[in-house]
Amino acid sequence: MNGAPSSYNMSIVDSYKNFMERNSDPRTENWWLMSGPGPLLTLLASYLYFCTSVGPRYMRDRKPYSLKNTIIWYNISQILMSIFLVYEGLASGWWRDYSFSCQPVDYSNDPKAQRMAAAVWWYFFAKIVELLDTVFFVLRKKNRQISFLHLYHHTMMPICAWIGTKFLPGGHGTLLGVINSFIHIIMYTYYLISGLGPQYQKYIWWKKHLTTLQLIQFVIIFYHNFVVMFSDCNYPKFINFLLALNAGLFLYMFGNFYYRSYVKGVTKKVQVKDSSNNAIANGEPVVANGFSTVADANGTTIVANGKAKEC
Repeated sequence: MNGAPSSYNMSIVDSYKNFMERNSDPRTENWWLMSGPGPLLTLLASYLYFCTSVGPRYMRDRKPYSLKNTIIWYNISQILMSIFLVYEGLASGWWRDYSFSCQPVDYSNDPKAQRMAAAVWWYFFAKIVELLDTVFFVLRKKNRQISFLHLYHHTMMPICAWIGTKFLPGGHGTLLGVINSFIHIIMYTYYLISGLGPQYQKYIWWKKHLTTLQLIQFVIIFYHNFVVMFSDCNYPKFINFLLALNAGLFLYMFGNFYYRSYVKGVTKKVQVKDSSNNAIANGEPVVANGFSTVADANGTTIVANGKAKEC
């Protein structure tokens, strides 16, 4: 009886070791953060704790950091990294060699197979670096931008990329990385331009279309992984299911964001603008929640005590 818990714990440890030895790709096991899930989970737990608790408390009585030049160079590096990942993903298989309908993982030491495995690890590394997105929000006191969607996205992507690098560094699931990296070229270009200053805002009128591209991305990824579950393909069906499920969740959450921001939000702005025009015609200012509101070509600007603030 006294030895039962110890035997049970040993059984779990042995099962874990056997699973890792049986399923891990030996080509990637010695790469950074690939020894086991512990280092990554510790990093992500620290990230979430900082961004939701420690960071906001630290910044509560401090002025926000500017970080303008840091963020400009960060965005440039992310654009270059994304271009590199798209190129590597295409050159390693998706340009000519890979099949959209079914692509098993090549675990051999063939140069192209090894190149794809390296590209998958670099994609994982990029997802780790992208955690800085939220850290910058905290240091700049942009806590309203740290939504559940933002945290879920930035936490799940490194986990998915780690699983891919550890067990499946190639094959069917890597299309996700190519498409996602292409979207990130556009996304970080948007961030770069928007961070240069108000005088550049006129060049980022296409923010709505960026969200549309993100939705299209999740539709493609969902379809790409969902249909292969019903075909005879030497690729783990469980992974296809997880990738399809995750794409479906992202599709729902980003779709909800799109509706609130560009459908429901536009309706509200039109209503506010109409009310503003009617009130101004009668010589009365419009006051919403204690602030005078003025609608312009870039959306709604809040004016309080003669100072404009961005909504």
